[in-house]
Amino acid sequence: MSALANKENPSIVASAKPAAKVLSFSGQQASRIDFRRAALTALRNVVPPAVVLTLVLILWQALCSSADASLPSPHQVWQESYDLIVYPFFNYGSQDIGLGWRVLVSLQRVLYGFGLAAVTGVIIGAIIGQSVWAMRGLDPIFQVLRTVPPLAWLPLSLAAFQDSNPSAIFVIFITSIWPVIINTAVGVRNIPQDYRNVAEVLRLNQFEFFWKIMLPSAAPYIFTGLRIGVGLSWLAIVAAEMLTGGVGIGFFIWDAWNSSRLPDIIVALAYIGIVGFALDKLVAVLGKLVTRGAMAN
Repeated sequence: MSALANKENPSIVASAKPAAKVLSFSGQQASRIDFRRAALTALRNVVPPAVVLTLVLILWQALCSSADASLPSPHQVWQESYDLIVYPFFNYGSQDIGLGWRVLVSLQRVLYGFGLAAVTGVIIGAIIGQSVWAMRGLDPIFQVLRTVPPLAWLPLSLAAFQDSNPSAIFVIFITSIWPVIINTAVGVRNIPQDYRNVAEVLRLNQFEFFWKIMLPSAAPYIFTGLRIGVGLSWLAIVAAEMLTGGVGIGFFIWDAWNSSRLPDIIVALAYIGIVGFALDKLVAVLGKLVTRGAMAN
């Protein structure tokens, strides 16, 4: 209908005003539905693990409540390790500190070792993915080295650095770099040929191709390798600290074992699991933000 017809019939124009209010009301209703959906999703993600954890604790209490049980029950763990659970950041001396401080010391070593492995692994993986000769020469060597257990590198690192802290960082680095290299190389080799053709048309240099084409295209593969690598880093630091000493969470477990403090060991294992889970989710969320939800095929 023309604008002239609308002027001649004002009732049509007047009837259009309530329609705008209806649209506004429907938008508010949609927001309430989205909020309810988010709440239901949160409940579905929280309630099942909570139920399973409760059942595990009940079963654990039933199996270990007898006097001749070899492992402490949850009630005994709570009683004997109350300070470690409730006050993770107490500090009464050089070795008498909470598990929160010990976790931070271990995380600092992981940050150094894994950060170095991430940067080095992406660069080496990009070179291997771009060069056929580099892949043929380096890939067999990397496939052999990545199967070496983390603690097997510790004697060599101690002999080379003559200090426990850089030795532990080196063990983290050499353990976590392999999945980063391999996944980055796979991601670079899977860059579509159309992207390479565009780079040739635009006459991009090697740095521009790396920054504008290679990294965005291979990002899902890179973050898959980083996610695996950060998990290996956390495993390696706990194992390395058991032998190198210091104030990390790994040495705390070994010291608690020598002192027959089994409840403290169980609490430390819970800390390790929670921190490892948080590190994995942190890298996963960062990967989703950078890749905008893209997944590696």
